[in-house]
Amino acid sequence: MPSNAPIGVFDSGLGGLSVLQAVRALLPHESLLYVADSAFAPYGERPDAFIAERSLAVGRWLRERGAKAFVVACNTATAHGVTALRADAPWPVVGVEPGIKPAAAVSRTGVIGVLATAATLRSARFADLLARHTAQGQRFLCQPGHGLVECIEAGDVDSPAVMALLERYVAPMVAQGADTLVLGCTHYPFLIPAIRQRFGTALTLIDTGAAIARQLQRRLETDGLCAPRDPGASGNMQLFTTANVQALQTMADRLLVNPPVAQIVEIGQIDGTAWPRIDAPAKTGSALAN
Repeated sequence: MPSNAPIGVFDSGLGGLSVLQAVRALLPHESLLYVADSAFAPYGERPDAFIAERSLAVGRWLRERGAKAFVVACNTATAHGVTALRADAPWPVVGVEPGIKPAAAVSRTGVIGVLATAATLRSARFADLLARHTAQGQRFLCQPGHGLVECIEAGDVDSPAVMALLERYVAPMVAQGADTLVLGCTHYPFLIPAIRQRFGTALTLIDTGAAIARQLQRRLETDGLCAPRDPGASGNMQLFTTANVQALQTMADRLLVNPPVAQIVEIGQIDGTAWPRIDAPAKTGSALAN
């Protein structure tokens, strides 16, 4: 695999843009392919097998387009799909996990809130992660963020409806002594201004985007896959979505500062290649359709 090949970044929807921004900030010379699988968001409400199959479909699509490494910028897809992705092909795969370890390190009260999708919270990977730190004496308050991803996918990050959801989910954690909140979904950093508006500086917010970018850098260096550094130049960026191009454009404009975005395209309109769809289980099961 040539070192100047692009890096694939994938999320169930728009949340992975928060990770994409961190990768761009640390590795500006790398070219990036970002896929938002918004047609099937939120993954947090999907069956585990569906999440794994969908993640494999996206990974294979990116690999066919020359990606040299793959960032699973989705906590839910990491929890249920990263093992299969790593077994599927010999390329660097970097996943994301809720920031339990850094939260445990900074909490003064020992009470830590975790806001994540239901699918992440029920996963064996998360249970193992939590058990390692609960044994050290910390208390974790885990809360599914039902409805938050849907709001963010619609471009809503601070409406009265969003503020009401944050009040319902976060206020009880604060009342129980939480001084640290783990943002356990890559969509949730979009809510940081709203959380700050309501809770001020009472909570330390843990976002793992920068840590993911550093782990990606380490993997690229280890495998000899770092792109050549050309002073004054930066890699290009292509964004793809399985749903609404305008929603992706709006959120990219909001989060990415002057990005060198070459194109934003709805998949299925690229090189005449059909997107490998997986129908939702409620329709025809979870079989891969070409």
